[in-house]
Amino acid sequence: MAVQQRQWGTTPSISWTLPTEREILQNEELTDELKRQGQYEAPSETDKKQKLLIQLQKIAVEFVKHVCRKNNLPQSIINSAGGKIFTYGSYRLGAYAPGSDIDTLVVAPRHVSREDFFEHMPSILEMMLPAGAIEEMKPVPEAYVPIIKLMIFGTDIDLNFTRLAVSSVPFDLDVKDTNLLRGLDDRELRALNGPRVADELLELVPQKKTFRTALRAIKLWAQRRAVYGNIVGFPGGVAWGMLVARVCQLYPQATGSVIVMKFFRIIGRWNWPQPILLKESEDHPIQARVWNPRLYPTDKYHLMPIITPAYPAMCATHNIGPTTKKIIIHELERGGDITDKISFGRLQWKDLFTKHTYFTKDYKYYLSIISGSTSKDAQASWSGFVESKVRLLVQALEGQGTIGVARLFNKGFAREHRCKDEDERQSVLRGDMQYQATNVKTETTDNIHDPLHNAVAQGNADTTTSTNGSSEPVRDASEPHAFYTTTYYVGIELAQDVFAPGEERPTRARKKLPPKKGPGPGQKRNLSASGMEVRQEAETAKRPRIF
Repeated sequence: MAVQQRQWGTTPSISWTLPTEREILQNEELTDELKRQGQYEAPSETDKKQKLLIQLQKIAVEFVKHVCRKNNLPQSIINSAGGKIFTYGSYRLGAYAPGSDIDTLVVAPRHVSREDFFEHMPSILEMMLPAGAIEEMKPVPEAYVPIIKLMIFGTDIDLNFTRLAVSSVPFDLDVKDTNLLRGLDDRELRALNGPRVADELLELVPQKKTFRTALRAIKLWAQRRAVYGNIVGFPGGVAWGMLVARVCQLYPQATGSVIVMKFFRIIGRWNWPQPILLKESEDHPIQARVWNPRLYPTDKYHLMPIITPAYPAMCATHNIGPTTKKIIIHELERGGDITDKISFGRLQWKDLFTKHTYFTKDYKYYLSIISGSTSKDAQASWSGFVESKVRLLVQALEGQGTIGVARLFNKGFAREHRCKDEDERQSVLRGDMQYQATNVKTETTDNIHDPLHNAVAQGNADTTTSTNGSSEPVRDASEPHAFYTTTYYVGIELAQDVFAPGEERPTRARKKLPPKKGPGPGQKRNLSASGMEVRQEAETAKRPRIF
């Protein structure tokens, strides 16, 4: 009698075929290439992170006890209060690269507040960790999800906080228990959703090792092709993880290499806006808002909905717009063509991870948007605010009839300059690089990973107080002072000429201007002659200088 096979996901699997010898060999080749690309950290680094998390667990318990004692609670409550550290994101999924940060969540009982977390946790961290262990500590209480940004023994830690409406948080607490959501406010619910989604996702894939190999490959590919980052309209790490998980559900016995090859064809030809679901949506008595386009009109406008598996279900890709959707599908098709050739031995895995050509080949015209401040902290907030508005600029450009594509690069470039006066600072804001500090490396916003910048960029900070070029007065104009800038680039592709030769073009009445000298025979029009209502700075018409 045939054994009934489990259904993974919302539909039956496509194939339960076991891997062939060739597919096993290709999987080994993929793993070797990922190692060459630096996607696996040394065992010693993994051990160091695990020991650090054990230490953070002890600190979380002591933090809860400290607050209980300060509130004069009975000793019996103090002893049973508990406290727990959960990880989420790429670290929890097991698909992280060396140097990646660890997203962690402190879960406390109901008598510990968010205010207690920011008031007492920093001092307890300093007390319980060895002297000099904390290289950086930056609380961001105004963020959408409250966070303390830490650098401990060279490891980046994002420490979030939430509390539950319970009197005790035991060490064996199951975060997937939906009853834990009762009595939580929106911030507490969002914070708890991180580890809940990660744990649910891991339980919904047939083979965790296969999933992690494939996800490492897809994340590396997405980063190299500049289609990674939720803030600028591309899928983030967890969203790419859910896409990989869906393909794993369709091929439960496949190797990681087969999942990668199937991924590009299945996701690239998906019938959007049909959502990606890892499980059927569930109801719950707490009646939280879940993604449902039949009930909520705004959900109907999600172009590539990828829905989180944990209750309450949310769309992880609500920022994707028409242009980013077009770019993602184009890159998926390109990836499918490459993996087809890899399958037949005509290309190697390294060809899949070739870096993008955004700045060298893809566009003729670029817009650069530069923000600047006289202090690093002010620039973190101001650049995040500008980044949130750049998305609106791109949307407006997409509505121009003369523009075919307006693509925002998926990260900003942070630079430090040395300027003596306001004239030099204004020159820097116009794109002048002569004042850039030669001893300070240009960094991208994703590598800096400033929590305040990210919070403001996502529109999740409560306030934005800094303004362009402000924060600290320059004290001595005779000596150069630091001036911090962040530059965002928008690649522009003009719309194709849709008129046939000899066809009369529509015109509109315009104010007559003095005649300008047009381009000679065979010359291409420049940006100002394209009909776009966009101011062109000197830097705009040339390739941007990145480093």
